[in-house]
Amino acid sequence: MTAAVATESTMPVRAPFGPGTRMWDETGLITFSLTAGSAFLLQTMEPTISAVVDAHSTFRTDPMGRALRSISSVMMWIYGGEEALAEADRLRAMHASLNTTDAAGVRHTALASGPWAWVLHTGTFAFTENAEYFARRPLTADEKEAYYRETVQLMRNFSVAPKEIPENYAAFEKFFADMVENRLEATDTARAYLRVIRSVAPPKHLPRVLAPLWRAAVAPVGRLQHFVTVGTTPEPARRKLGLQWSAADERKLRALGRLIAYLIPLLPERLRYFPIAYEARRLERDRARLRRMIDLRPM
Repeated sequence: MTAAVATESTMPVRAPFGPGTRMWDETGLITFSLTAGSAFLLQTMEPTISAVVDAHSTFRTDPMGRALRSISSVMMWIYGGEEALAEADRLRAMHASLNTTDAAGVRHTALASGPWAWVLHTGTFAFTENAEYFARRPLTADEKEAYYRETVQLMRNFSVAPKEIPENYAAFEKFFADMVENRLEATDTARAYLRVIRSVAPPKHLPRVLAPLWRAAVAPVGRLQHFVTVGTTPEPARRKLGLQWSAADERKLRALGRLIAYLIPLLPERLRYFPIAYEARRLERDRARLRRMIDLRPM
């Protein structure tokens, strides 16, 4: 399927995000992690990403460390100011050497334009899916379009090739559905990821004697993450992986989402947002107050 795509002339210049954007207001919320799992699962179903992740990722041996590093990096994309662009460049440089050859002899390159773009496309899906389940209301069509324009900016920051970027949200939906149905596969990497999130291994620095206590403590979290990941993954992808999802499961996830959507806004901002996001938002408010005082000074 061919979707209408952006062109060089319609692509924004690289620029960091700031206040007044939906990404600034919502990416840093702790609920971000709820659909990050389905985004990574969809990434590991893309053949090239699967091969590279299988060869190079630490998600099996250090799942907590990998998750924390990934979340911190995403927070930098949105809240890092000028360092956000440096973080994007760092990731591209890091992935430049993450190449591999699979068992069939096919060479896979991490920075191939399609797979590189797919990582960010899964984030677009995860954001809108998060609003569908864990916000007080889903995004409207206009809000999805406005948000998509922000994702185009993010993709420009990551030097995604214009040919890989649908020109609007409607085109993105068609592109995404086609990818899930016709490109993604039930890879061993995806199945391994589902096993890992259901039973998260202890952090590397944890003394071995405390490992049983760790496993008992995180078991409910693992079951919850697995449940939410499966529930927020598109049905065609679930079908390929042989994952079961019933009407009762959907009702449970909807009820959980309503509860989370009610409770999260009641938390103090320091607890609603990941640390980098909270500090960036606080810093911007301080800058705004200083600006007001400067503007009001006697002349």
